[in-house]
Amino acid sequence: MTTFTADLPEGRIWRFGWLFGAIWLVYLIYPLNEILSLESVPSRAFGIVVILGFAAVFTTTFWRFRNGHRRGNPLSVSQAWVALGAMAVLTVSMCVLIGTTGFGATVYIAVLAMMTLPVRQAWIFVAVMVVFVEVVPRFISSWVPDNFFAFQLLISAAAAWGITQVFQRNHELAVARQQLADLAIVAERERMSRDVHDILGHSLTVITVKSELAGRLIEIDPARAAVEIAELETLARQALADVRSTVGGMRQVDIGSELASARTALTAAGIDADLPGDADVVPLRHRELFGWVIREAVTNVVRHSSARHCRVTLTASSISIVDDGVGPADKQSGGNGLRGLGERVTAAGGALTIARVSTGGFKVEVSAE
Repeated sequence: MTTFTADLPEGRIWRFGWLFGAIWLVYLIYPLNEILSLESVPSRAFGIVVILGFAAVFTTTFWRFRNGHRRGNPLSVSQAWVALGAMAVLTVSMCVLIGTTGFGATVYIAVLAMMTLPVRQAWIFVAVMVVFVEVVPRFISSWVPDNFFAFQLLISAAAAWGITQVFQRNHELAVARQQLADLAIVAERERMSRDVHDILGHSLTVITVKSELAGRLIEIDPARAAVEIAELETLARQALADVRSTVGGMRQVDIGSELASARTALTAAGIDADLPGDADVVPLRHRELFGWVIREAVTNVVRHSSARHCRVTLTASSISIVDDGVGPADKQSGGNGLRGLGERVTAAGGALTIARVSTGGFKVEVSAE
């Protein structure tokens, strides 16, 4: 069914969904022929009403089950029992009129029971019907027992159960896929917010430090102040470009450029920077991660440490940033920046260490395989 309806608008599919149940009612032609051959006109009229009522209940219940399940408003068990009970009464009425030919309707009841009832209840109901079609004809002389019909009823019920299980698994798979898609969206949002936070946190910190420096120099050294103000404009434009490229998914952080930015930020803050001359020792697979580490750690040094000296040490598999300042009140108060950094390091399979050092400051160290 899914193959033929996948390309149709959803409203059109479910508006005509009842046809998928009604099409199987063609087999009611056999009991209908028997009813039309009855001599009594009232019996024929009553039989036709029974057939039409049975078809209406089956089609309505099938549509309600199918449409309600997809729309998140499934057919309740109590509603299913009402429908099945009504169909059972109509089937007995058919059998009273035409004998065992009316047993054909029990196949529809068995299929619908398998679709709408809990598995245990459905099989018990089918078992009761099997006993009925096997035992009752042997006690009514005008009815002809059909030794093969009970087997057909069981096979029909088993087939319906199998199809129902497939539908259920497909539905669960669709739900799982939707959940994965939702999780992917959430993860992307978290990544985006983390990147924007780290980029703006670093850039705005440097801009704040340089603006304070320019304010102090504007009266005593206007030429130097003009240089700082010009660098502020460059930094602001770069921060805007970084945010745009991050939103566009094109932001590439590299430890080489971050070392240069770190030197600028530390110097502007009056902190002696002991940085590696280059980052060639760092393999390509770690360059982006170590770049984020420098960006976040140096931002925290400039903002919180009141340090005089900051040293960055690089190896092929680790990076450490150590300052001699006072840092935050405790190592857990680094806020969203260090929390986001920890998530990056964990995602990359590395380990993040934040600890006080003997000089009184803090060490941020990341090791990666």
